[in-house]
This record gives sequence, structure tokens and C-alpha cells, in this order.
Amino acid sequence: MKQNIVHIALVVADYDEAIEFYVNKLQFELIDDTCQPEQDKRWVVVAPPGSSGVAILLAKASTEEQAGFVGNQAGGRVFLFLNTDDFWRDYKRMTDIGIKFHREPQEQEYGTVAVFEDLYGNLWDLLQLNADHPMAHRSA
Repeated sequence: MKQNIVHIALVVADYDEAIEFYVNKLQFELIDDTCQPEQDKRWVVVAPPGSSGVAILLAKASTEEQAGFVGNQAGGRVFLFLNTDDFWRDYKRMTDIGIKFHREPQEQEYGTVAVFEDLYGNLWDLLQLNADHPMAHRSA
């Protein structure tokens, strides 16, 4: 059997400001941006450059309950993990453009990591996994 996760939904306040952040700041690729008028929404998918794994569906909050989760989808924990092939290149670029980091870079047994926030406050790990890490061959 072979299965994989294709998309993870990230609840956002506004499609265009989310696209601006993910595409122009994080340099993700805009995979799809299709209007779905019958549902009064858009199908917006972004993914890290060169990624062949999970993509993020930017899902605009459409109820008050959903809006309450914008920026806090994981209850204050790190929610998403962005693996890179060059931690220091990406860390420098991100700090240069004003991405807010909550934890400075640290060397861990699994690789190099720092915690940053997206435009809504969701926490992410920026990391570069060591070559011997079980997930290293699956990402970056």
C-alpha cells in the first residue's frame, strides 16, 4: 500500500495577504489559485520551492469559529516544519526581510533549527535535518 498526505489546510484571514506572505516572503510557489464561485471561495495552494511533498491549502476563514483559529491552529505549539537544504542562507534572507524569529538557531541532534512565525502568528520550525535523519531523504 502507498499513501501520502497531499495538502494541509492552513486557515487564513485573507487569500491575497496570505499569498503575498507565502509567495513573496517565504518564496513558496503558487501552485493553484482557482475561484470556486458556487462555494464563494478560492482554491489556493502553495508549496516550498522544489518540493514534491505536502502542499499547503490556504483556506480563508468563513465563520467566526474558523476565524478564531487564524494564527493559532496548533494552540501555540510549532505547527509546521520547513526543511531546507541551506539553513543559514534561508535564515539570513528571512531575518533580512523582517520575518520574526521566536527562537534563535540551535544545533540539535537532528539538525539546525530556529522557530519563526508566519503573518498570522502560527509558529514554524525552519530546519536543516542532518543527512542521517530518517526524514532527510524525504524532504529538501
